[in-house]
Amino acid sequence: MSLVHQFRSSLARSKTGFIGNLEKLFGSGALSEEFYDELEETLIAGDVGLQTSLKLVGQLKEEVGRLKLKESSEVRNLLLQMLIDLVYSGEAAVEITEQPHVILLVGVNGSGKTTSAAKLANLFCKQGKKVLLVAGDTFRAAAVEQLEIWSERAGVDLIKQQSGSDPSALFFDAINAAQARSVDIVIGDTAGRLHNKYNLMEELNKIYRVIGRNMAGAPHEVLLVIDATTGQNAVNQARSFNETLPLTGLILAKLDGTARGGIVIGIQDALKIPVRYVGTGEKIEDLIPFNAADFVHALLET
Repeated sequence: MSLVHQFRSSLARSKTGFIGNLEKLFGSGALSEEFYDELEETLIAGDVGLQTSLKLVGQLKEEVGRLKLKESSEVRNLLLQMLIDLVYSGEAAVEITEQPHVILLVGVNGSGKTTSAAKLANLFCKQGKKVLLVAGDTFRAAAVEQLEIWSERAGVDLIKQQSGSDPSALFFDAINAAQARSVDIVIGDTAGRLHNKYNLMEELNKIYRVIGRNMAGAPHEVLLVIDATTGQNAVNQARSFNETLPLTGLILAKLDGTARGGIVIGIQDALKIPVRYVGTGEKIEDLIPFNAADFVHALLET
C-alpha cells in the first residue's frame, strides 16, 4: 500500500468532517466571499488553527486575484501547493548518524508514547537494525508490562528495572548495555509528563542530561508523541516540551481516530518542528514516515 493510500485510510473518519466539507467547497461553483468564509470556518474546525487558517485564506485570495481564477474547482491545486509548502519542514524519517543512535520519546500521559516506541522499534527492525527498547516509565508497572509485550512482538530486546526505580539511572545503564551489545538504535520510552508541571518537566530534563553525560551528542533525537485527537492543545504541548528539551521532531499518534486531521498543518505553521512519523492504526506495523506531499494529497483527495 502506498503512503498516500495509508494516509487516506487513516483519514477515513475525516470524510464526514474536515475532508468532506473541503470537497463540497471545491465543487461549489463560482468563487465568492461566502466561499472564503466557509473555507476559513472549515480549516478552523479541522484543527488547522485560527491564525494559520486566516493566513492561508488571505494568501489564497491574493493568488486567486493574481491568476484571475473564477471557479472554486480551480482553487484546489493552488491550496494544495500552499499546504505542501507550509507543512514541508525537511526530511521526515530519522537518519541514523551514530551507533548507538539514541531516540528519546516524550509526551503527556495517554498520548501513545509506549505504543509508538514499539512501532518505531518494529519499523527499524524491519530495516535490519539491531534495536534496544528502554522502559523508562518506571512509575507505571502497566507501562513496563505493555512495552514488554510489544517488544516481544517486534522481536527486540528490552531494558527495564523495578517499578519506582530512578529513570535516569536506567537510561545510563541502557546506554552502556547498547554499546556493549553493538546495538544500532536505542529507543527510550518515558513517563507521561503534564506539560505545565515544572517539577515533572525538570525530571525529564535530568534524563536528557544523564544520557548526554554517558554518550556525547546523545540523545540524537527527542521526539514528542502527540495524540492527534487532542486538537489545538497539541500545539501548546509541543511548545511547552520544546522549551524544556530541544525537540527534533514529532510523532503524530492516533491520526486514524480523529475526524479532522488539520492539526498537522497548525503545528507545522506554529512551531516549525518536523513531523517524523504518523500512527495510522492500532497494529504494530501502523507507523509510517511522514511525507508532506502525500499527506496533503490525501487530505485534499487528489
